Amino acid sequence: MLNRQTRLHRTSLNWLITIGSVGLCALLSFIHLPNLHLLVPDWFLIWVVVWSVKRSWGQGVLAGIALGWIQDGLVSAHPSHAVSLALVGGLTALMQKQRFVSEDFISVALITFAMAILQQTVIAIQMSLGSGFPLEEIWQHHRQVALSSAIMSSLWAPLVYAPLNRWWTWLREQE
Repeated sequence: MLNRQTRLHRTSLNWLITIGSVGLCALLSFIHLPNLHLLVPDWFLIWVVVWSVKRSWGQGVLAGIALGWIQDGLVSAHPSHAVSLALVGGLTALMQKQRFVSEDFISVALITFAMAILQQTVIAIQMSLGSGFPLEEIWQHHRQVALSSAIMSSLWAPLVYAPLNRWWTWLREQE
């Protein structure tokens, strides 16, 4: 009976921490410095990368879709962030499965950098296909946003990775 209650307590706490970390990322996404709108990390992207590093392909894709829908609800549904974040989640999980990268701070930062550029490229492609903006304007803006997002997100990724990785590792050891 006690073991069952302890397991239920750990599972509940895990859900609380996981959902709380997503909520914190959502709140952080609203913080913008005046006149520095390009120097903002993509907190949802960081969370999807951190989650997907130690998960299966399907879990990474589902996390990307879920957080993409949340981000679409917070900012704009066109272009959809779910498509790019699902791609990020799936590719990050595949990297882990193939053992291309070890799981440390530098690897997570490098993965985040590459995935931020990929995400912004997918969003730019969606904008090119479905908006009335001139293509030159979209791709000029893409270069600025992709590079600044990749740099800022990769710098902040270890801050999100460290506590969540420690928690999920401890939780796995307890089972």
